Amino acid sequence: MLGDYPGEMRMTSYSDMGSEQVAFTWRRMPAKTGGKGSYGHRHMTQEEIYFVVSGELEFKLEDEVIPVGAGTVVRISPEVVRSVWNEGPEDAVLIMVSQRLESTEGEGTVVTVRTQV
Repeated sequence: MLGDYPGEMRMTSYSDMGSEQVAFTWRRMPAKTGGKGSYGHRHMTQEEIYFVVSGELEFKLEDEVIPVGAGTVVRISPEVVRSVWNEGPEDAVLIMVSQRLESTEGEGTVVTVRTQV
């Protein structure tokens, strides 16, 4: 999946695994990619767990910026506005795990944030 996601993003679906409850996404983020402070997103009901496989990332959770290295797990509750940024210099790889939804329509909201990182 490309588009607004530089690097690679691979999302599993029900037909891929037969999963009834869990969604699994693998993402490779090149240096200087992601959402850095001016926007983010939140969910209505979907909790997310991020596992940083490699690299260094900055998670912006509401107004707090958290530097996160490989081997770290970050849990984000649905209503928290979040963005993830790879300052670099290397690619970062992360895995996202969440509840599998029948439809994502109306689940996520892009939010413009006033505070810059």
